[in-house]
Amino acid sequence: MLLDDLLETGLGCAPHVLARLAADLDAHAPTIREVVERLPPAQRHGLCPLPTPLPLVPAIARRFDALALEPRDREMLLALAVCLDDTLEPLLEFDGRSATEIAAAAVGAHLTVHAGHARFVDARLAIWVRATTCAAGTAAVHERLSAVFRDRGDRVSADWHRARASLEGDPEAAPELTDIARQLTEAGYPERALLLAREASEHATGDDRDHARLVAGASAVGAGFAAEAATWLGTLYPHGAESCRLRGLGALLVAQTFLQGTVPAVDPNALRPGAKDLDGWHHWARAAALAAVMCAERRDRRGMRIWLDALRDGAARIGAERDLRDPIVALSWLIAGERDVDEVTASGPVSGGMLRTLRAAMRGDIDQALRLLAADDSAMSGEPDPFVPGYERSPVIHAYRAVVEVLLLVWRGDIGLARDRLIQAALALPIALPFAGLGVVLARRLDLAVLGELGPFSRSLTAALPSGVKIDLLVDRGIQSFLAGSFDDAAATVRLWSDLGSPQTAIAVPGLDELALISDDPPAPATSIEPPEIAFAQRLRVRVATAADGRWRTERDEVREAARMLRSPFARARVETMLGTQHAIRDDHASARVHLQHAERLFEISGATAWARAIRDRLDRLDAREGSIVPVTEALAACRSAWALQLTTRELEVAMQAVRGAANRDIADDLNVSVRTVEVHLGRVFAKLDVRSRVELTVLAHRTDQHL
Repeated sequence: MLLDDLLETGLGCAPHVLARLAADLDAHAPTIREVVERLPPAQRHGLCPLPTPLPLVPAIARRFDALALEPRDREMLLALAVCLDDTLEPLLEFDGRSATEIAAAAVGAHLTVHAGHARFVDARLAIWVRATTCAAGTAAVHERLSAVFRDRGDRVSADWHRARASLEGDPEAAPELTDIARQLTEAGYPERALLLAREASEHATGDDRDHARLVAGASAVGAGFAAEAATWLGTLYPHGAESCRLRGLGALLVAQTFLQGTVPAVDPNALRPGAKDLDGWHHWARAAALAAVMCAERRDRRGMRIWLDALRDGAARIGAERDLRDPIVALSWLIAGERDVDEVTASGPVSGGMLRTLRAAMRGDIDQALRLLAADDSAMSGEPDPFVPGYERSPVIHAYRAVVEVLLLVWRGDIGLARDRLIQAALALPIALPFAGLGVVLARRLDLAVLGELGPFSRSLTAALPSGVKIDLLVDRGIQSFLAGSFDDAAATVRLWSDLGSPQTAIAVPGLDELALISDDPPAPATSIEPPEIAFAQRLRVRVATAADGRWRTERDEVREAARMLRSPFARARVETMLGTQHAIRDDHASARVHLQHAERLFEISGATAWARAIRDRLDRLDAREGSIVPVTEALAACRSAWALQLTTRELEVAMQAVRGAANRDIADDLNVSVRTVEVHLGRVFAKLDVRSRVELTVLAHRTDQHL
């Protein structure tokens, strides 16, 4: 697979960038590779737009080296290559021949004409034609196309081609192009808008240049081109027109946050508009709203509060408390992990739709959340959003929606379907940007659940993350080791993750809490956003993992009954896995087999085939070792990892030495403590593991190591 090949040579591409290259390069792998080699990382990762046209690489030159075109045919092919769309009728007016005549001519072999559209048979020909035509020839074609579109009343295309035909600056064209670009951004075509705004900036002067740069930056944000947006919008500070600086403030904060991984540490009050500038206050308030939500996505509560205070101030000045302040305050706190947020209503795909969707999920109704998301998607074409005006139909907002949909499917337990949907979205949208890289975390966890390893899509998305965005990789390594049967490595990795503060996304994604450290203190309230069933399943797994023998029967029966209430097959399968493992440790092989078989079937239903294979391996080991005891000469690494969940570091060392037969005096000398201290530690170990002697401790150690 090309994604794999590019990764191996250090040329990782975001999947949606590679999909675009495949469409523009006739899906010819050698050509794609040569083009990718010429692209800087920002373009490969989707943070800047691809060059227009794409470079004429040797593979394209060789493909058309022997092609000889009549001047008229070359002009027609060039006209098609430089037009904003592939509508046939303007092309016929430009060329003067009918569709039938073109199809019968030599040039017809290079075109596909169907249903009023004309396309290149080989998309690479468009690159070759543009690269092998001189600047004067290209300008002449643009001039003729401008006249064609002007006669047709197509103002957008006419102005575009007029500007492209100018070998010198044309300041009069800039305002019109900028206005058209703004309209295209709002209509959901930010890439085309960026083309026009960039062209406008080349011709504009004074305030017109600032407006063109503003629109270019705004359209780049909507397309997901964070680095491009930061460059364009950065030119407005500090000397651009004040109105443009305020209009671009929110987009600049978004772009820099995507790139840096954190919301820029700026004082909102330093950017406040003048007291009477109501339009400026609108833009300042929206910028504060964007910053607050992005802080919430990154678990920065302090920053979120600062920006929410700014939002309250701005909303009060413009009378937007109900439309902007209330829904954004609720959305920010919901993403930050607070479940008791005010019931507010709002319009639009984010401040309305996303808030309704996540609130339904927090109530535990995932199906309702998915229905709301689907309904909001159909309304995206018309419902304005006070939070992100003009971006309702942009690729970035669609990427947010796609990530939320995948997350809901994961919470519902549809692991295989979630992975399929994420791959589809990754081929078209910048899904690495929403929610501080949540889409990349999901891609990695889903690959592990289905494949047992990281596949090309998740690795490509990881490689395409902006350098400032950090996602935790330790949990992924732990899961991979766990599924491969390397339980000691999995436990050690999860312990290290816990020592580092258990870093995770603000929105809960299935991890490996089976091996998370369990302290004697009561767990802190969850601050991640997750439906109640996910938290409930986690508590059940913790109860099973930490149940002492004296409480085992009661805990087992209660957890088994409670697990039947779980609707997610994936969540229930993980509880069944824990039950089966603990039964095996206690030599109840018949019960262990029943629970593990349930887990295997449930994992298969959810599409988590790698988890199902791991359970099948456990069942096979259980069948092969039934009735046996692991020899004392085993390293007992799995036992050490399991006991680390319940014992302190010193208790664990004492217990492991006791299991290996060391006398108390020998243990004391080795650890440089008193014999009395060793006896105290052993007493605590016996109490925590619910055994009465060294013999019982040794038997428990062997059973644990055998079945983990």
